[in-house]
Amino acid sequence: MLYVLGIVACVMCVPITAIITDYKRKTIKIRADMIRDEIELEKMKQQNFMIETEKMKIELEKMKLDYTPNVNNLLKL
Repeated sequence: MLYVLGIVACVMCVPITAIITDYKRKTIKIRADMIRDEIELEKMKQQNFMIETEKMKIELEKMKLDYTPNVNNLLKL
């Protein structure tokens, strides 16, 4: 009788182990996809930062050129 219960327990462990393994595999795959998406988002943020920084540099240079006094303006004073 105990022998039969042991066999039944072993047979039932196989599907349970397969279910748990499949669940863990799917969870790890989802985490890997999330990390891949986060890395891509960080790359996009970095590119956006670089573009905005360059744009601000250009605007600053333009403002410097707009507000520098010309020789003609100095002569008028």
